[in-house]
Amino acid sequence: MAEFFLELFSEEIPARMQAGAAAELERLLKTHLMPLNPQNVRTWYGPRRIAIAADILSQTLPFEENIRGPRVGAPEGAIKGFLTKNNTSSDDLVERDGFYCLRRLVPSIPAHGIISHPFTVEVWKLAWPKSMRWGQSGRFTWVRPLRRVACVLSPADGEFVMDVGFPVGPIMNTCSSEGHRFMAPGVFGVRNAAQWEAELEQRFVIASAERRRRLIEDGLINAAASKDLTIVLDSDLIEEVTGLVEWPVCLLGTIEPRQMELPPEVRELSMKVNQRYFATRDASGRPAPYFAFVSNIEASDGGATIIAGNERVLRARLADAEHFWKTDRQYPLEYYLERLKLVTFHAKIGTQFERALRIECLAREIAERLGVKTADIENAAKAGLLCKADLVTGMVGEFPELQGIIGGYYAGDNPVGEAIRAHYQPKGPIDSVPRGNVACAVALADKIDTLREFFRIGERPTGSGDPYALRRMALGIIRIILENELRLELIPLVGPDAFEFIIERMRVKLRAEGRRFDVLNAVFYAFPDDDLTRIVKRAEALSTFLASPFATTLVGGYRRASNILRIEEEKDGPHQGDVNADLLVEEAEFTLNEQLDLISSTIQVWLDQEEFVMTMINLSNLWQPVDAFFKDVTVNADDPALRRNRLRLLAKLRDIMHRVADFSKLEG
Repeated sequence: MAEFFLELFSEEIPARMQAGAAAELERLLKTHLMPLNPQNVRTWYGPRRIAIAADILSQTLPFEENIRGPRVGAPEGAIKGFLTKNNTSSDDLVERDGFYCLRRLVPSIPAHGIISHPFTVEVWKLAWPKSMRWGQSGRFTWVRPLRRVACVLSPADGEFVMDVGFPVGPIMNTCSSEGHRFMAPGVFGVRNAAQWEAELEQRFVIASAERRRRLIEDGLINAAASKDLTIVLDSDLIEEVTGLVEWPVCLLGTIEPRQMELPPEVRELSMKVNQRYFATRDASGRPAPYFAFVSNIEASDGGATIIAGNERVLRARLADAEHFWKTDRQYPLEYYLERLKLVTFHAKIGTQFERALRIECLAREIAERLGVKTADIENAAKAGLLCKADLVTGMVGEFPELQGIIGGYYAGDNPVGEAIRAHYQPKGPIDSVPRGNVACAVALADKIDTLREFFRIGERPTGSGDPYALRRMALGIIRIILENELRLELIPLVGPDAFEFIIERMRVKLRAEGRRFDVLNAVFYAFPDDDLTRIVKRAEALSTFLASPFATTLVGGYRRASNILRIEEEKDGPHQGDVNADLLVEEAEFTLNEQLDLISSTIQVWLDQEEFVMTMINLSNLWQPVDAFFKDVTVNADDPALRRNRLRLLAKLRDIMHRVADFSKLEG
């Protein structure tokens, strides 16, 4: 086999587009070079290059091709057209299954013939999220101007290198590449992937994105350790920085003492978004007056000049934040409520001020339903009213990601501020939920208002579309309630339609966690409820019961009883009513009836106390009487009175089990 190698060298490619482009290039190679059986495909990507290599056949394998033509007896013109199209004569035709067929041997094609076309055209058209026109014609589009194309085919014996005519737009194959722009300018020849990667490293370029990432992580940790600090590692930021540098050098700078007085969220967001800097922590876990960053050059002065420049830039960036921090706090948070009247939340729903009034009322109602003390009810209402006020502050205008957090700081270090700070949580599946009744009431009020209002105006998620993130809102409601074990009836707060939507998201959540959503259906349909905590407790107790060794027998008996009743009730109507003890002939039916009477009363006690585990333990006592009944008793007895009485006994079993769960909803 031979090695195919291609490098596309350009001006700086945005970091967020590099991995996707490399993956698309790999897909194109596997699709268009499939006749050459590509193996061991490797990709590289970085700020100025995307490259790919693969082991391929030096030529395609010859094969016999069969092309079906017109039907036998077709007009002469059709046959002549088929022969002309395939550049052959009637002597090469054979008849097969009523059609003329052309059978011919397709010879081997050299690898460079396959590579040159249509793979070249597809690479030329490589899709980018954003691209630009450049070149003299102005017609060629690429993410950034291309500078070089290196495409080589290296036989396995390594004796020679064949360059492949591989133009990408106006750029021809040069079989050459470049190293670091500043530390090793100049061109070098490319013979194969290994030589290319090794020579790049000698020229201060780490071609492997994975290796650059590891060097960055280790370098940041070591730089911080030199000052007895730890790095706040951000995987997304590390991924971005990996796509910004070719020769990573990790350095540590200092932050002005006065700027350490800013909230850490403000300081660290500015560092991350504007400068791609990493925050640090001291030995106690508190924010430290240092920041780490990754340079793309190894300076002769050890990075002193680079550090000083970055410190200067950071001071200027944080000076803007200091200005907003000082200006915004000249007024209390209540001052900004009036400005919310000028901000439209949604054309059909109203302004942010109207939304704040609704959240205030909802937060108060939820807190009251949770049974908290009067002071906490008032705190929840106040936090609900003020939770959107920071949207019109200068700080949130500059850093929208800090909405809620800044409002919490401006409200003060108190329950109101804490609730405002946490009211957007959870923002995602791994984000923590608010804790405490006040914070939970405000967070729930915010999400319930959004869900309820969009359902009111008919804006519901459809298919994969969810422009207002209502699924996320519903999951947030579910997580806040369940993880805090809140007892809250939801239908009066959200309405029946929105509640059904929440239950459906709960099924999806359970399925994603690998849990049985049919168990949720079994308890929900048997005992319609809008208290999520109670529903889940019932479902968990049922799941535990179903995992026990006697559950199979009891559930099997239930299904057998239900099937018999369904068939017989279609004939002569429902078999309800009391079981006549005088008509119990067999020992097994007498025992079952006695056990049902006993369990009926005890189960109700445990259900009333919401002791669902004890409910299931009591229910499990039925498995032996049920098993014995179906072994020893003939339900459809010849005597009509016995038959009717035994059907009532089965109905009694079914109805008692339905007080716990609708076992017909269980799968399998």
